[in-house]
Amino acid sequence: MSVNEKKRGRPNGKQSQLSAQSILEAAKSLMKRDSKTPSIRSLATELNVDPMAIYHYFKNKNALLEALTSSLVSEVYQPQADPDWQGELRRLCVSYIELLQQYNGLLQIMLGMTSLGPAQIFTERYRSIIAPLALDEKTEKDSLDLLADYLHGFALSASCCHDAELIKPQMMNGPLTLICKSLET
Repeated sequence: MSVNEKKRGRPNGKQSQLSAQSILEAAKSLMKRDSKTPSIRSLATELNVDPMAIYHYFKNKNALLEALTSSLVSEVYQPQADPDWQGELRRLCVSYIELLQQYNGLLQIMLGMTSLGPAQIFTERYRSIIAPLALDEKTEKDSLDLLADYLHGFALSASCCHDAELIKPQMMNGPLTLICKSLET
């Protein structure tokens, strides 16, 4: 008979390597490896801690998922000060789609969230790219909504495809060109 070596409850100060960041990194790794959102139990097993130790850093699973999605979306392309705003927008969109393809289930988590944390990260990057166009507030919002709906539809179709190689980011070139042209007028 073996004894469970996991420590129950809160992690012990300096002895523990557990932190919010280490939990997020493990969650990313599990999500990428298993192609699904990790459960608290699987995360605790991966970290060799009691599941309750995770709740010391995140008050509930929703808080963990919000931190996870914000952390992942923050890895999306960071726009540069470049006069080629169209190229910057394409790089942002391709980076976002690649992230959604790498982490199966991420889009579903984001669409089910009530907070705007991850969406705000993308929105800020989008706004920094189109700032030189000096669009009015309504046009800026409408264009962001259109782009987000297009990207999410693209990601959803890619996730449903039986052969992931059939759906490539280059397939977005035509629709993105059309969106860019509409923003210039």
